[in-house]
Amino acid sequence: MSASGQCREVFALLSQYLDVELPPDACGAIEEHIKDCPPCIEFTESLKKTIALCRQYSPGEIPPELNEQSRAELERAYRRMLASR
Repeated sequence: MSASGQCREVFALLSQYLDVELPPDACGAIEEHIKDCPPCIEFTESLKKTIALCRQYSPGEIPPELNEQSRAELERAYRRMLASR
């Protein structure tokens, strides 16, 4: 599979991967790709941070600045991943 195909697959499965909802072989394939793909590493780390921040607050408690900042960071990482394909 091409790198861009792998990036798309990682992006499509990333939420399930982070929630440990995928079979071990799928997790292994994602981990193998992520370790050698800087845009996917950045996107994964950004998503992990966003999830951690969201878990700290109730939906009504998230300050608008934090919400916008997290969204912008995630969008930048996603665009870099797409540009690297």
